[in-house]
Amino acid sequence: MGKKGGWSEFGSMSAPANLARPEAAPAPKAQQKVRVQRTKAGKGGKLVTAITGLEAPEAELKALLKQLKAASGTGGTLKDGVIELQGDQVAPTLAALEKAGYRPKQAGG
Repeated sequence: MGKKGGWSEFGSMSAPANLARPEAAPAPKAQQKVRVQRTKAGKGGKLVTAITGLEAPEAELKALLKQLKAASGTGGTLKDGVIELQGDQVAPTLAALEKAGYRPKQAGG
């Protein structure tokens, strides 16, 4: 015997073909809102340079981090899509990002 065709408010939620959104491609480098700022927040009083607004796959961000660390001569890390460089590295970071094709702006004071 066949199944009863009872009423279902949301239809078949197991395969929502019409709800699936295509993967959005990241914006071109020149159109991304990249911000570079100095901060001490949550770093035990130590100054770091944070770069936010980068829309790229993690592999590209790691390669960019390596370039920025070499340009500024300091250490750094990638956490949750935010690149953090040790110390006050705003000027060399802005120059390196412009050379890489981004249009960065300095945020904060």
